[in-house]
Amino acid sequence: MPAAHILIVEDESIIALDIQSSLINAGYEVVAIATCAAEALENVAQFQPDLVLMDIRLRGEIDGVKTAEEIRQNFHIPVVYLTAHADENTLDRVKITEPFGYILKPFEDRDLITTIEIALSRHKAEAAIQSSLDKEREIYELKSRFVSIVSHEFRNPLNVILFSTELLERYGDQLTAAKKTTYLQRIQLSVRRMNQLLNEVLLVGETEAGKLQYKPKPLDLIQFCRDLIEEIKLSQVKPCTIEFKYKDIPINSSQNDIQYPYLDEKLLQHILTNLLSNAVKYSPQGESILIDLTCDQENAIFRIQDHGIGIPASDQAQLFNSFHRASNVHSIPGTGLGLSIVKQCVDLHGGKIEVASKVGKGTIFTVTLPLNNVSITFK
Repeated sequence: MPAAHILIVEDESIIALDIQSSLINAGYEVVAIATCAAEALENVAQFQPDLVLMDIRLRGEIDGVKTAEEIRQNFHIPVVYLTAHADENTLDRVKITEPFGYILKPFEDRDLITTIEIALSRHKAEAAIQSSLDKEREIYELKSRFVSIVSHEFRNPLNVILFSTELLERYGDQLTAAKKTTYLQRIQLSVRRMNQLLNEVLLVGETEAGKLQYKPKPLDLIQFCRDLIEEIKLSQVKPCTIEFKYKDIPINSSQNDIQYPYLDEKLLQHILTNLLSNAVKYSPQGESILIDLTCDQENAIFRIQDHGIGIPASDQAQLFNSFHRASNVHSIPGTGLGLSIVKQCVDLHGGKIEVASKVGKGTIFTVTLPLNNVSITFK
């Protein structure tokens, strides 16, 4: 293990040098010797030591107790006191700073080293416990947000279904064929929306459980994209135009065989479905969406471009976090899970995803997936 880094705060130079010698002989690294509060705080900020040995009586107006309290609050670094003072008032002040040790001068080297080791071990254990508590708190908050968001998103399509079925039941004989068709279409769209939500929930569960796997197989990318685009057009509430361009895709050879790249069809479907659906959702009705596909010797590159509301720069760093939604989506429905799922699927491919966006101008997502193998199929 690397040697622990220790800061000595002691205004008596002879004592400080003696302590430094003892620590070095014991295998520790002394990052600095400070003689006052200002030097101590400056050295803590600069060197981030693993532990501070603090004398209570220091030069200047601020003593070691106040200095230790500031170190505890701002840097969370363990402090061990080295002092000749053991009066009740000093001890009461010291307790407030929650020290990791208290050694009275004069002391033996063995006592010093033992106290340091116990302090370092305790600090490490407390840090591990705090990390575990933070993780549990994060999981709890995520689950709470998950339940809240998903419940809200389910409620809207359920209300649409309930309202439409009640109208059809009560006034079905009075409604025109066009009205009936409208209500039935609303029901169908709501069912599709709920099915999409369920798929997102299940996919997040698979990801967290480590069950989502990369299983590549030969894939006709051109036909795959064409079929996916048609599915998306049918599933959208508002009419949309999706333009598909491609180049440098493996095509028929002179021997009537086709070379198909190896990709995971299921993961790729999640990637493109989410990106294209978002492009449609956040674009004005009638605005064209572009998906551009190119292949080189090593990668398949998908470029999805829209001219919608765009993503604020302040949101882009958190874009792929679960449940995060851009600050300008307002009342547009969504769970904030889609792009998180996209990122997971891209990572399983060993690929990368990049975003370029300006508010009010639109967004471009570029997904690069490595082609690890090529399969030849015969017609």
